[in-house]
Amino acid sequence: MQLRRSVLALLVTLLATSSFAVKAQDAAAGKTKAERCAACHGADGNSVVSTFPILAGQTARYLYLQLRDFREGARKDPVMSTQLDGLSKQDFFDLAAYFAAQTPKSVAFRVDPARVERGRKKSEEVLCTMCHLGEFKGQNEIPRVAGQHPDYVIKQLRDFKARTRTNDAGNMTAVAQTISDEDIVDLAHYIVTLR
Repeated sequence: MQLRRSVLALLVTLLATSSFAVKAQDAAAGKTKAERCAACHGADGNSVVSTFPILAGQTARYLYLQLRDFREGARKDPVMSTQLDGLSKQDFFDLAAYFAAQTPKSVAFRVDPARVERGRKKSEEVLCTMCHLGEFKGQNEIPRVAGQHPDYVIKQLRDFKARTRTNDAGNMTAVAQTISDEDIVDLAHYIVTLR
């Protein structure tokens, strides 16, 4: 009986995963749909404005979930919410596939080497790579933060700390409670150096 339940659970998981993968395959359609995103995030997901995240190279699953969370109000941003008007679930899959397939570019930011080293040590202390993986490349619903704009990283970490961003199942909110504002800036200096 236990084996049957395990097999059934595995089949359900495979079907759910393959459903996402099949729907997320239309990156070409996503490129056309991404035109509405270009003003903030760049045509290829490489934002040149430091307050807007780089979407290029992000995991498709993470991108889809963030779009869904903005639509449903679990993540709040008035600009993002209005940009999603008229988009379907399939549009979200296509956009996620397109941006995930793009290559992230380096950002122009002058790092402070002392902050980079402190940020590296803090990332080890709070075990960032347990979720974000080595080199902060991300996985599934955990975002790639390697090379992300420091201003964006700082804002997100502060929002998690203040509990104004809460669409993370509590993981980042809990971690953010253990770090200081100085740690946040140090982490941002470190993260931008990663590729």
